[in-house]
Amino acid sequence: MSQQQTLLTSTLTDDLKKTLDGKDFDKIFILTDENTQKVCFPILKTEEEFNEATLIVIPASDSNKNINTLTTVWEKLSTEGGSRQSLLINLGGGMVTDLGGFAASTFKRGISYYNIPTTLLAMVDASMGGKTGINFLGLKNEIGVFNPPSKVWIHTEFLKTLDSKNLLSGYAEMIKHGLISTVKHWNSLMAFDLEQIDYKLMQQLIGESIETKELIVNQDPLEQGIRKALNLGHTIGHAFESFAMQYNNGVYHGYAVAWGLLCELYLSHLIHQFPQKTLQQLLYFVKENYGGFYFTCNDYETLYSFMLHDKKNKGGVINFTLLKDIGQIEINQTATKEQIFETFDFYRDAMGI
Repeated sequence: MSQQQTLLTSTLTDDLKKTLDGKDFDKIFILTDENTQKVCFPILKTEEEFNEATLIVIPASDSNKNINTLTTVWEKLSTEGGSRQSLLINLGGGMVTDLGGFAASTFKRGISYYNIPTTLLAMVDASMGGKTGINFLGLKNEIGVFNPPSKVWIHTEFLKTLDSKNLLSGYAEMIKHGLISTVKHWNSLMAFDLEQIDYKLMQQLIGESIETKELIVNQDPLEQGIRKALNLGHTIGHAFESFAMQYNNGVYHGYAVAWGLLCELYLSHLIHQFPQKTLQQLLYFVKENYGGFYFTCNDYETLYSFMLHDKKNKGGVINFTLLKDIGQIEINQTATKEQIFETFDFYRDAMGI
C-alpha cells in the first residue's frame, strides 16, 4: 500500500495549485459538508481552478456517515462525468475524510483523492493513515477499506473556526499519541493551555502527533501488529459512541476516546501495573475538560455487547491495546468480563456518575 504525503502549510491555495499544475486530472471534485461549505470552502474558492471544480455537499455530523450519504456522493461523481482520471478533494472533518476516502476508493474501482482536514480531530487522526469507511447498523466504521490519500494538507488556520468542543475532541487523540510515545510529549500536552490557545505551539504539537502516527502506520499499514497501538482508548470509547447512537444522543468522537482512555488506563493498571500517578493525572484532565458519560450498572451488558462487535476482536474475544507505562505498549491484550465491569465501576465512581 502506498504511503501518503502529509504537508503542513500556511499557504494552502498556492501549494495546492502548484501541485495540481503538475497533474493531469480530467475533473476535480470537492467534497464538503454543509458547515465546511460555509466556513472553509471560501478559502479555496478564491482560486479560479477550485471555483470551477464540481462541489459535492453532504449533511454534517457523524450520523450522516452512512450508506445513503455515500450513495449520493457516488451518484454525483457518476452524473457529473467523473472518471478514473478524476480527483476528489475532501475538505472537512473526520466524517468527510472517512466517507470521501471510501467513495474515492470504490468509485470506478478507485480514483485519486486528497484530504484537507478542517478539524483538529481530522488533522491528527481521521484524515491520516488510510482508514476510510462509514457507519453501518449502528456500529462505528463497520464498512470500509484501507487506502491512503495521495496527499494530506494540514492548514492550522482552520482551527480558528472551531468551537471548544470540536477542539477538545481532536485533542483527545493527541493525548493518546502522547501516551504511546514519550513522557516529554505527554507532559507538553498536559501543560498546554486549552483556554488561551497558542496556535504556533499548537502547530508544533500537531506535528509531533502526526509524526507519532506516521511512524506507526508506516511500519504496519494494514493494522496487523503495532498499528493497533493507535486503538488505545477506542475499544471502550467506540462502545460509548455506539451506546449513545442507540439512544439518538450522539457524542463527539474525541470525548468518547477521552473517556475510553481513562477506562483502558485503569485496565492497564489492573493488568500491567500502569502507574497510578499518570492514571490520576489523566482522570483530573478528563474530568476538568470533558465531563462524564452517563450510564448505570444496568447498562454494562449493553456496553459489553458493543465491545464484542469491535473490528479488532478475534474469535469473539475482545482485543485491547494496553500500556505498562507511557510508550510501553502491549497490543492484543484481553481482559475478563469481570475486569471490564470493574473498569466501568471505577469510571462511574471516579467521575461521580
